[in-house]
Amino acid sequence: MSRPNGTDRADRAYDIVLFGATGFVGVLTAEYLAAHAPEGLRWAIAGRSLEKLERLRERLAGIPRAREGAPDAPAVLRADSSDPESLRELAGHACVVATTVGPYVLHGEELVAACADAGTDYVDLTGEPEFVDVTYVRHDARARETGARLVHACGFDSVPHDLGAYFTVRQLPEGVPLRVDGFVRTQAMFSGGTFASALGQFARGPQMLAAARDRRRHEPRLMGRRATAPPSAPRFAREIGAWALPLPTIDAQVVRRSAQALERYGPDFRYRHYAAVERLPVAMGGVAAAGALFTAAQLPSARRWLSDRFKPGEGPGAARRAKSWFSVRFVGEGGGRRVFTEVAGGDPGYGETAKMLAESALSLAFDDLPKTAGQVTTVVAMGDALTERLRGAGITFRVAAIL
Repeated sequence: MSRPNGTDRADRAYDIVLFGATGFVGVLTAEYLAAHAPEGLRWAIAGRSLEKLERLRERLAGIPRAREGAPDAPAVLRADSSDPESLRELAGHACVVATTVGPYVLHGEELVAACADAGTDYVDLTGEPEFVDVTYVRHDARARETGARLVHACGFDSVPHDLGAYFTVRQLPEGVPLRVDGFVRTQAMFSGGTFASALGQFARGPQMLAAARDRRRHEPRLMGRRATAPPSAPRFAREIGAWALPLPTIDAQVVRRSAQALERYGPDFRYRHYAAVERLPVAMGGVAAAGALFTAAQLPSARRWLSDRFKPGEGPGAARRAKSWFSVRFVGEGGGRRVFTEVAGGDPGYGETAKMLAESALSLAFDDLPKTAGQVTTVVAMGDALTERLRGAGITFRVAAIL
């Protein structure tokens, strides 16, 4: 069987390698793959500690399989983000590498480079704009040469928002200017790894801006069309009956890049991204908390104190995750039509993120996808195929109303 980017699967030992499998989200992703592996899947778990990997492998062997013919347990590979040679070896053995090892701006680039050189597809969970911009500038061209697809942000950042905006656009007329707003609601807790990434981003404002400027110098200009994700102010959004607070996350950038790549978004596309909060005092408290965290991140002593409180590898337990949920509501307008849609699911940061990462890797490994290469978004790389996979896995994509 040949993969969509032209690499023959027989040339590689594994369809999927999960790097960082013993971390908090890594374990959840490994458990999901073990439970839902398709017949004939050849996969491996990878990380620094063979002892931890072997213990995880034994645990995975006892998970009930959803499909007959699924492999009993993955192989085990040792690789370290500080050892480029081990990462090159890992990439050379895999059709797709999925990684949970972050913060990616500190630990991720060597693996991206290895996959770009080897023509190996790559997926991660980053929500770090600086990392995505740096890897575009340094590795997009090489990935295009080898046929590798580099797909960042394959978790809650930014799959529901990217696929949801695309799902909304497809309910609107073609060839006309389109406007889409996304409103995020969630009840969930974060892990130490997620907190470390967010804290690191707040502390790296100058580097993030420099990386964005460098990317703009390298990106080709969009000719004859426009796609924007402009900053916006807090407002009361009557269309959803809640206060809308602008979210300075990577999600809007990802949606904009999908719109730049695909003509289906129309000649003039605009996307805005918000958190939806029903009560004004809660909204004001959220703004104040974000400001306080940003300020603390600028002070090394405060940053160390916060890092000690939320260590990577720790996260909410199964009972807490079972009570968590997310909903992203979209309002799209264009061509005289207005549409309301929703993407919704369970625990966004961990259970559903593990599902999204695993299904993204499976889609790249097995689905009949558009021919793409280089750094691409989930919509551009997998679009409808990934949407259908996630629907089958229990994430809702629905049209609430068309006016």
